[in-house]
Amino acid sequence: MKITLIGQDIPMLLPALLTDLLFAGAERGAVIAVGETNPAMRELLQGYGDAVFRKAGLGGGIRVTESREEALAGADCVIYAGDPQAGSRFFQDRSALGTDDENDPGLTDQARVNGGIEGLLHALRAGDAVLKLCDDMDSACPGAAVINLGQPVARTTAVFTNRGYRCFGLGRTPLRGANGVDTYAKRLQIRPENVTAVTAGLPGFAFLTEMKDGSRDLLGKLQKAAQSGELGSLARRWYGWWNAIPVGDVTDHAEFLPAQEGYIPDEHPEFGETVEKRKERILYMNTVREQGADSRDGAMAQLLLLSKAPPIRPMKLALALLRKESAEIPAVARPNGSQRQRDGSFVLTMPQLAAEAVIEAPLVLKDGEEQPREIRVPEALADILGEVDSANRLAAKAAEGDREAVRSYVETDPALAGLDRLYCMDVVDALIRMHEDVLTNF
Repeated sequence: MKITLIGQDIPMLLPALLTDLLFAGAERGAVIAVGETNPAMRELLQGYGDAVFRKAGLGGGIRVTESREEALAGADCVIYAGDPQAGSRFFQDRSALGTDDENDPGLTDQARVNGGIEGLLHALRAGDAVLKLCDDMDSACPGAAVINLGQPVARTTAVFTNRGYRCFGLGRTPLRGANGVDTYAKRLQIRPENVTAVTAGLPGFAFLTEMKDGSRDLLGKLQKAAQSGELGSLARRWYGWWNAIPVGDVTDHAEFLPAQEGYIPDEHPEFGETVEKRKERILYMNTVREQGADSRDGAMAQLLLLSKAPPIRPMKLALALLRKESAEIPAVARPNGSQRQRDGSFVLTMPQLAAEAVIEAPLVLKDGEEQPREIRVPEALADILGEVDSANRLAAKAAEGDREAVRSYVETDPALAGLDRLYCMDVVDALIRMHEDVLTNF
C-alpha cells in the first residue's frame, strides 16, 4: 500500500495522518510518500515521520522527496491538501474589488473564499494547480483514488472528477462550529456523542436532515429554535425560506448567496496555519524528531500536535477504500451519481439534484464500495442547492480555461443576484488578467 501526500497543508496534517495510518490498524509495510520542495521542511518531515514509524514498529516507512514524480509513482491513493497562494491572492483581489471611497466600497462584498467573484477566482487558481497534479498522476498513478482537501472543496473535487479520477472531498466539517451538530446537541442539553445526525447538501452549504437521541427525534425542537431566532438570524431567515436548518459554519453558507443582512464577509479569513501556529508545530515536530516519539518530551509533543489536528479524517477514508473495508464517514463530497448499477445507470444519493452534482452527505462503504442511501430535502432547498451546485461545476469547468464557462458562471451564480452582471464580467476579466502568471490555462 502506497499513499502519497501532496500540497502545502500536508505538514500541518501529517501528525494526524500518520497516527490514523499507524495506530488505527494499518497493514504492515505501508509506505507514505510526501512531496515537499522546501529543503528545511523536507528534513523536518522526514525525521519526524521516521520517529513515528519507529514508535509504531510496523515496518514500512516514509519518504519525503522534492520530486513529485517520485512521490506519485505507483501510488494507490493520493491525499491532496493544496491551496496555492490562497491568502496573498485573496487580499490582492479584495483590494482590487474595493475602492478608496468609504461611501462606495465597490464589490468588496464579493471578496469571499468560496462563492461570488472571488470564489470564482479562488477556484480558477486552485483548479489550475489540481489540473497540473492530474497531468502528473496520469503518467505516474492513473488508477489512484483521490482524497481531496483542497479548497474550495466542491469545486476542486469537480475538477478531479472531470479528469476521470475517483475523488472524495473533505471540507470543513458540519459536525463542529457555532451551528455544528455538536453545538445543537449541547443546546438541547444532550451529550454530542449520544446524538446521531445526518447532514446533506453541498460542501460548505449543508443542512440537517435528521437528528436523534436514540429513538427520540430532536429535529422538531431545533426547528422551533430556528423559527424563534435562537439559532441566529441567518438560520431563522433560511429556515423561513427553505424549511431547513443550516449546519456547520453559517458564514460558509452565506458566501454562496446574495448579500445577506446580518452577514459581513470576513476581511481576514484564515488560510491554513497562522505564522504562530506554524512555529509551534515545527517546534513540537522537531522535539519528536530529535528525542524520539518514545521519550517523555517526544510523547508530550506528539500529544500537543494531535490536540491541534483538524477533525477531518482523510486517512480513515483512504484505508477503508484501499483495504475494501466497511465504514460510515459523515460529510463526504463526491458526485451525486457516483454509484453505478449493472445496467450502467446511476443511483442518486440526493435524487432531487443532477447526477453530476458534487454533493456532501454521509458515505457508507461496504467492502470498499459505496452503498445506496437516498436523502431527500424540502423542494425549496433542493432548488437553491441546484443553483449553487451549478455555479460550483461551472467554476470547475472554467478552471480548464473555458471562457464560456466563466461567462455562464457570472450570468447565473446566485451570489451575484442583484448586481450588474455585465459589469461583474468586466471585473472578472480584469482579475483574470491580474493573475495571468498563475492562471496558465488563460
